[in-house]
Amino acid sequence: MAEINIKDMIEELVKKITADETLKKQFEKAPVAVVEKLLGVDLPDDKIEKLVDGIKAKLAIDDVGDVLGALGGLFGRK
Repeated sequence: MAEINIKDMIEELVKKITADETLKKQFEKAPVAVVEKLLGVDLPDDKIEKLVDGIKAKLAIDDVGDVLGALGGLFGRK
């Protein structure tokens, strides 16, 4: 049985969520349901919470990076 790499799974789910604005809004309202839908499995909430927390953290980091990039543009930096 192949080992599941949680970091890779989070990266893949973040890509899917950020590529679809509707899906991103759904994730904000019901993150567990969206992750289960994307994975195609129904897991106990306590099992999927780590994935959800990782995705939320990654989305927050990406949002901060976008804001910092925009601010850098204001000062002629990229």
